[in-house]
Amino acid sequence: MAAVTIHLDTAALAKLLERVEAGEEIALAWEDAPIARLIPGAAHKPERKPGRLKGEISLDEAFFEPLPEEELRAWGQ
Repeated sequence: MAAVTIHLDTAALAKLLERVEAGEEIALAWEDAPIARLIPGAAHKPERKPGRLKGEISLDEAFFEPLPEEELRAWGQ
């Protein structure tokens, strides 16, 4: 993890953020004492689309049968 002091201008901050976006973690320091970390945010997740797997998954009738008592007890039901 890279460490930088917090005396930065806007251009330097933009460069640091590019590095963070690429996956690097950067520690921000005040007079050589770390005070914060810049870490990559959560990756953008694709939009969920209902029915996207239609036709690719099939369930037989046994899937809908009640579970045996032994298994229900194991699940605490």
